[in-house]
Amino acid sequence: MSSHMQPDGEPRLQYVTCLSPAGLHRMAYWEWGDPANDQVLLCAHGLTRTGRDFDAMARRLSDRYRVVCPDVVGRGRSDWLANPAYYTIPQYVADMMPLLARLQAETLHWFGTSMGGLIGMALAGLQNSPIDRLVLNDVGPHLDPAALLRIGQYLGKAPTFGSFAEAQAYVSTVSASFGPHSEEQWRALTEHVVRQVEGPDGPWSMHYDPAIAQAFATIDPAAVLAAEAALWHVYGNIACPVLVARGEQSDLLSRETVEQMCARNPQARSVEIPGVGHAPTFMTAAQIEVAERFLDGQA
Repeated sequence: MSSHMQPDGEPRLQYVTCLSPAGLHRMAYWEWGDPANDQVLLCAHGLTRTGRDFDAMARRLSDRYRVVCPDVVGRGRSDWLANPAYYTIPQYVADMMPLLARLQAETLHWFGTSMGGLIGMALAGLQNSPIDRLVLNDVGPHLDPAALLRIGQYLGKAPTFGSFAEAQAYVSTVSASFGPHSEEQWRALTEHVVRQVEGPDGPWSMHYDPAIAQAFATIDPAAVLAAEAALWHVYGNIACPVLVARGEQSDLLSRETVEQMCARNPQARSVEIPGVGHAPTFMTAAQIEVAERFLDGQA
């Protein structure tokens, strides 16, 4: 374990101030490894998750990289936006700029799960992008509409729970597509996405701003097609090596889309993670090794 960790092997919690058209907000991020290391791995989480999803991968890789895992605005320890209309990929990309400026990475690798992959894709497709290698975890320019509907259905419910065990049962149900996990892993996947309200005996609630669901309430087919066309264009502009990791049973990212991604960008290669759907959690040694080999430049 790096000597730059907190004493109990926990990451450092830091904040950076970001700007939206509605004003300023703070974005939290978790940092592992040597704070002076200019070899940076930035891990960006999925829609309703947090930067702590990457604890297992960060522990494994923080001797080589400074691993930085933001809580995207509206989630985890980050502020909620004053105007929920800005819970969008362009805002999330803009929020990463003050963070990247602070990190001063000589080498920047990006690992993005689902929404975090879309943020990385948008950033990697820009001219003069700082991203050197990009892992897209179960996401691409085309997303299955039925899967988006499934995600949208539980998103706005913002349930509360009488106990942590109840919360864990809920998370393991709505996240069943993550594939088989141990009791300990489900606990880890739950403890940072719920918070206790009203003191030590109070109920538990989800960590995220329920208003992030607003974008899903107004899915207009014409707008979806336009967004997809724009994403394919951005994706085609990515000049760094890309690894597309697909969960074998994913309902969000189809094999056909992965094939198109490899055909449309010569920098892309793909791998399928067996036995899981959307999205692989990269908590197991075998999954982490897939990312590690690609980030290290191995075939």
